[in-house]
Amino acid sequence: MDETARRPTALLVMEEERRADVYPPEVLSGIDLLVDRQGPPLTRQQLEEHPGVLRHTEILLTGWGAPVLDAAFLAQAPALRAVLVAAGSVRHLTTPAFWERGIPIVSAAAANAVPVAEFTLAQVLLGLKQVHRIGRDMAASRKVPHNPAVPGAYRSRVGLMGLGHIGRLVAAHLRRFDVDLLATDPLTREATAQEMGVRLVGIEELFATCHVVSLHAPLLPETRGSVAAQLLNSLLPGATLINTARGALIDEAAMAEVLHARPDLTAVLDVTHPEPPAADSPLFTLPNAVLTPHLGGALGAERHRLGHLVRDELRRFLREQPLRHAIDPAHAASLA
Repeated sequence: MDETARRPTALLVMEEERRADVYPPEVLSGIDLLVDRQGPPLTRQQLEEHPGVLRHTEILLTGWGAPVLDAAFLAQAPALRAVLVAAGSVRHLTTPAFWERGIPIVSAAAANAVPVAEFTLAQVLLGLKQVHRIGRDMAASRKVPHNPAVPGAYRSRVGLMGLGHIGRLVAAHLRRFDVDLLATDPLTREATAQEMGVRLVGIEELFATCHVVSLHAPLLPETRGSVAAQLLNSLLPGATLINTARGALIDEAAMAEVLHARPDLTAVLDVTHPEPPAADSPLFTLPNAVLTPHLGGALGAERHRLGHLVRDELRRFLREQPLRHAIDPAHAASLA
């Protein structure tokens, strides 16, 4: 980018609640060296009330609470050159009209994946030691088991359902341990999996042979409710199921029945469907269902990573350098 040239105009639109975390002062100051920001940040609702502000917007900076990039939005933004999203998924905001414009869009999914993968790694290691199961057994019996039999992290099996940003990062973390790493992912080639130290298997083998199964698949018509009674019943004795992806991947009614019938199993659910669960959901009372409120996702200062990624991508875009986190339209429909 020619530093003496006119700087493009940029508009920041996202929800207020997480904006200060995603775009902290050091990120905004870096962005302000690159573009001229149009007034104060707006929420999606404020933008809907004053759509004329988009007329001169060349760069849209956004995050959670992003506007939908439909034909009506694009008609108000004739100068739009790029969209940078400091959040993970862009499926809910992109439309055919947007892709037809050929405007590049950046996602911070890679930055958002970091804390999810860290949370997953912790739960995988706890699952291999069966910490949750043994803990509840001790609480119920008030006895300390002697030399409990657990898989541990030596030559045990961990299964990953999905090898997107998060699944691959989890696999990279687990390569440091002496575990047999299996995965199922229809979009991953055998050679790519081998480079990651992962053995590709069918979903039935994944569930029936792994001591811990962690879900990282996108929510698509073909994956909705795909983790149902047959797969859940096939889990090994004492196995742990972890879901940090989308709650609707699991048939939760079937899962509740399986967990009730098999107290040896543990389900660590950082996501549910619906979210939050209904007040009378059995997930609240099943002792082997561990519910957490999106603790795997970026929280507080962890969200700074997303803003830093957007700032760095903005700099590359303005310098006409290759973007590292642009979404390929050909693969957009298969993303989480």
